[in-house]
Amino acid sequence: MASGWFYLSCMVLGSLGSMCILFTAYWMQYWRGGFAWDGTVLMFNWHPVLMVAGMVVLYGAASLVYRLPSSWVGPRLPWKVLHAALHLLAFTCTVLGLIAVFRFHNHSRIAHLYSLHSWLGITTVVLFACQWFLGFAVFLLPWASQWLRSLLKPVHVFFGACILSLSITSVISGINEKLFFVLKNATKPYSSLPGEAVFANSTGLLVVAFGLLVLYVLLASSWKRPDPGALTDRQPLLHDRE
Repeated sequence: MASGWFYLSCMVLGSLGSMCILFTAYWMQYWRGGFAWDGTVLMFNWHPVLMVAGMVVLYGAASLVYRLPSSWVGPRLPWKVLHAALHLLAFTCTVLGLIAVFRFHNHSRIAHLYSLHSWLGITTVVLFACQWFLGFAVFLLPWASQWLRSLLKPVHVFFGACILSLSITSVISGINEKLFFVLKNATKPYSSLPGEAVFANSTGLLVVAFGLLVLYVLLASSWKRPDPGALTDRQPLLHDRE
């Protein structure tokens, strides 16, 4: 029964995650003119799409790999590789999203990293990079002792949840900041809730719902992988013989 609820939650998460990306892309296409890779505002439009796809949806999916009941039996190495690969894909999207916004700022002679949104965002990305490299070095490469892995595992899990929470906060602040900028001198200002504002705010609510459900699944004790013991837990990348 527990696994049935888990897979139902996964279906809901898949739907919410897809909607988060599609809604963000539709907002940029329909109201903000579409996409380009030329340094203009159309290049900036890649930034919200890539950040939502990478730092929220793919990051959330990667975080839930060890909650899959099928990962509870057999060797852990394939699941470790999948976990790391999904996070690496998320990080790739994130880097492309940062390139889009920095190139737009350079092209338009706009200052970098002056808003709270940008501070939150860059802090989240730096933490994400440190988290990934530490996880790769400790949990995949063969040098780390079982004692060190056991010591760092709770820290790794804690910062994983923190990074997802910061990602959601960054997205929400970014949506609000973008609406303030583009609707500041519009015929219908942000305060009058034109169609774009309603749609963008709804997108933000989808992001929050997705993130909260991911955190719930992560924290639900009945969906955590049982501790397999030291023997099966220690399966480094370079010494796997399964």
